[in-house]
Amino acid sequence: MTDREAYIAFNLTEQIGSVRVSELALRAGSVSAAWESYPNKVARSGGDVDWRREIATAGKFGVDIVTPADEDYPEQLGNAPGHPLALYVKGNVKALSLPSIAIVGTRRATQYGLDQADRLARDLASGGWTVVSGLALGIDAEAHAGALAAGGVTIGVLGSALDEFYPEENRELAREIVRKGGAVVSEFPFGRPPDQQTFPQRNHVVAALVRGVIAVEAPAKSGTLITTGIAADLGRVVMAVPGRVDSRSSAGCLKLIRDGARLIRSARDVEDEMGELFPGHIRPQAGRTPPRTGEEAKRPARAPGPSFSLEESMVMRVVDSEGVSLDTIVEKTGLSAAKVNSLCMTLRMKGRLRFFPGNRVALPREP
Repeated sequence: MTDREAYIAFNLTEQIGSVRVSELALRAGSVSAAWESYPNKVARSGGDVDWRREIATAGKFGVDIVTPADEDYPEQLGNAPGHPLALYVKGNVKALSLPSIAIVGTRRATQYGLDQADRLARDLASGGWTVVSGLALGIDAEAHAGALAAGGVTIGVLGSALDEFYPEENRELAREIVRKGGAVVSEFPFGRPPDQQTFPQRNHVVAALVRGVIAVEAPAKSGTLITTGIAADLGRVVMAVPGRVDSRSSAGCLKLIRDGARLIRSARDVEDEMGELFPGHIRPQAGRTPPRTGEEAKRPARAPGPSFSLEESMVMRVVDSEGVSLDTIVEKTGLSAAKVNSLCMTLRMKGRLRFFPGNRVALPREP
């Protein structure tokens, strides 16, 4: 058995993820050795784990199963804690490693939200970004369609197995995504229908796969806010499109902006934010920046850097990559607990802090 086959086998079992598998592999010497000694070889559906049949089924459907043992497993996703043990990919596997932005939002979108999702997706796809979303109705579907209309690449992440496609209304859209050089992806083995557990897991993949997440339209209680929360904890840039202050459909986005998410009005705003944090990852646009000539060309160009308030800088000087408690920040900065909590939330939405259990925060991992 290879490590790849072992990852697929582990993915077919219950109640084990990449963190636990890594621990077992460290003790056993390899993932395959960890599987051989693993005592709970019971499939999610009951009975023995038949990883050979799973691989054969994937071949039958023209699906690639990509694991952390494979070169094509996207590095951005693999560096995130809790990454999937296997990805079932229909379409272009290489698309998963392209610089990408997620556009997410409510299923019950208004015309305003649909228009904004379409416009952002078209412009970002034209600018070289891969657009990622959850293939749900509403904002997600509009984002995928907008990217396709611009001739761009888009990735749909399902909250079900590929053979249990949901929602049925977007099946043809999924086929078009694959035909146009994108991919439809799931972490779930064949036969897994959508349920209350699969959608949060789908949201985690969406957030971990990308460099930033844009919430276009979302009510106060929405799966979109789960995605943005995960993204913030992973150090991704969280952005939101503003809406009417009296619109229930935009209440979640307005809350995100109040809590420190970047306010986005256009693709240019997105590129400015992403260029600030990830210089060099955006395809240069013709006519955007005039060439540097004469004396100007002799001076070294300065990469734009993020700007922070004095109080935000005070907080970041206290925090390290291992994590410190909010009480420690209060003690070392002299700021009030309420102020520290507010500043940390703002820095989280800016992608500059991660939140841990027990009221602890840490600096983001290196991109």
